[in-house]
Amino acid sequence: CHNSVTARHAEGRVAWLHRKGAAPWDEGPVVIPGSRGALSYLVLPVGSGEHSAHSLAHGAGRKWTRTAARERLKERFTAESLTRTVFKSHVICEDRDLLFEEAPPAYKAIDRVVTDLVEAGLVRVVATLAPVLTYKTRGRTAE
Repeated sequence: CHNSVTARHAEGRVAWLHRKGAAPWDEGPVVIPGSRGALSYLVLPVGSGEHSAHSLAHGAGRKWTRTAARERLKERFTAESLTRTVFKSHVICEDRDLLFEEAPPAYKAIDRVVTDLVEAGLVRVVATLAPVLTYKTRGRTAE
């Protein structure tokens, strides 16, 4: 979960920690996902967690908005070409616009994010994970 509110007990009082786009530092190994065209990283938090608010990056984040990704990438790719990745893995997505919105070029480089976390002394990389299958769907809202 990368959007959460958790109670933290310190110095005899309760403080509420709100994580938006961040993973918990203090719940064991963490997967930091790359895009469907990049590796993901299994990392082990190290240190005290105090300098990172007991949180870690959840991923690299978007480089472009969804609208910008659609506009930019429809000029460079076909929907069919986005159903396979550089790893030769498959992407299952019934929403054509979502294929473009979530395409790998729409995201920042995860390698840089993980390198920064390692250099800051916050994590140790345990393994890298390559995507085999990506299933992407838009969230449905209840009526």
